[in-house]
Amino acid sequence: MSPLVSVYITNYNYERFIRESIESVLAQSLQDFELIIIDDGSTDASRDIIEEYRERPEVTIIYQQNKGLNITNNVAMRVAKGKYLMRLDADDYLVPEALEKMVAPLEADPELGLVFPDYYYVDAEGHITGEERRHNFEKEVSLYDQPAHGACTIIRLSFLKKIGGYNESFTCQDGYDLWLKFIIHYSVKNVNEPLFYYRRHGSNLTTNEERILETRRAIKETFLDLSNIESSTLAVIPVRNSKIKGVSIPLYDLGTETLLSLKVKKLLEARSTQRVYLISEDAEILSYARSTFGDHQNVVVLERPSRLAGPNQTLGETVKLATHHAEAENLNYRFVMTAALDFPFVEAEIFDDAVNTVELFKSDSVLSVRPDNKAYYRHTGHGLQAILDQEKFTRIEREALYRAAGGVMVATRDSFAKNGKINAGRMSHVVVDENTAFGIFSDFDFQIFKSLMSVN
Repeated sequence: MSPLVSVYITNYNYERFIRESIESVLAQSLQDFELIIIDDGSTDASRDIIEEYRERPEVTIIYQQNKGLNITNNVAMRVAKGKYLMRLDADDYLVPEALEKMVAPLEADPELGLVFPDYYYVDAEGHITGEERRHNFEKEVSLYDQPAHGACTIIRLSFLKKIGGYNESFTCQDGYDLWLKFIIHYSVKNVNEPLFYYRRHGSNLTTNEERILETRRAIKETFLDLSNIESSTLAVIPVRNSKIKGVSIPLYDLGTETLLSLKVKKLLEARSTQRVYLISEDAEILSYARSTFGDHQNVVVLERPSRLAGPNQTLGETVKLATHHAEAENLNYRFVMTAALDFPFVEAEIFDDAVNTVELFKSDSVLSVRPDNKAYYRHTGHGLQAILDQEKFTRIEREALYRAAGGVMVATRDSFAKNGKINAGRMSHVVVDENTAFGIFSDFDFQIFKSLMSVN
């Protein structure tokens, strides 16, 4: 008789943690499971520990040599005999009721494809350091751009096979790929209770932010018809002649180009860009832009009336100068983007990712951001008071803070026409790395920028 759940543990050199992971499965309140232990070529004592469980009837052991996570996931999918499938990383472990509480909603709803829990954070020694509470997906979620954790998510195995399993061209972020596949084809659900212990330590993959973000960008592209994205966007650069100690930041000479021409170049490298609009009220900026880009068919220089350049004016009125110009020429565009000049390290793929994100999640707009876990305070008149109590033990998703970073905003053409501003409607987000998030807003920032450029 086939088991109800197939749990598989993926291991590579986690001799320190794997026993606790295995024992947490064997101790489950729901005992209708099989346990598949897959070791991917460990060179430590993991194998000796794994072999201790060979005689258990519910345990299957597979040894392979450095195949990587997504190939391993597909190996598990093919050998699993259960109705449902769940991965557990060898450095994580379950609470005793985890399988029981996640299987219940799947058994109750045959259309449900995926169930995931909240979780505890633990350190290398197993001390609980925090708790992650996700949104209530039945009451609070309409935009599915926040994926489930890749591990300890229970999947209906027949649905996973229908959508082709895991994409083996990627070596990490299997959970993100899986999430997109399931939200497109099936319903998903969160169990609002922490049901596993997620270990954060120096050697695990989650610390490699650049690799994670790069992989997520690539995964998104596999779900899109990129021909619909190509040359679809009006990119607007609003330019004030900001100066720091008398030096014009837009016209700062990098040797072969200026900061302004660098921003234009990166936008033109983006697949999604149809036309770049440089819009300024400053005579020096306009003169430079016209002499540098006047003959470029995909760059338009527009003068902004001084009344639109004041600090209290909304950016939307400046963007309308570009959209009116484009519509007068009958340009067929789908998105409008603003790219702030203050952020000098934004690469072309970030602009494309922002457009891809709006398209994929069917949102009205998107903003480039960084998660911000710092504690913030406001003065109430009686003293300082913590905003959202960011230092508390439990991290609640709806209270998470993000700060705008990278200076990229995108809206659909329809949303901008309706709202008169970019950041409106259902707003999704793209997380950018620390390099992309660096901005020049002070002399201190400017000195750091010059130091970075001299090193590179």
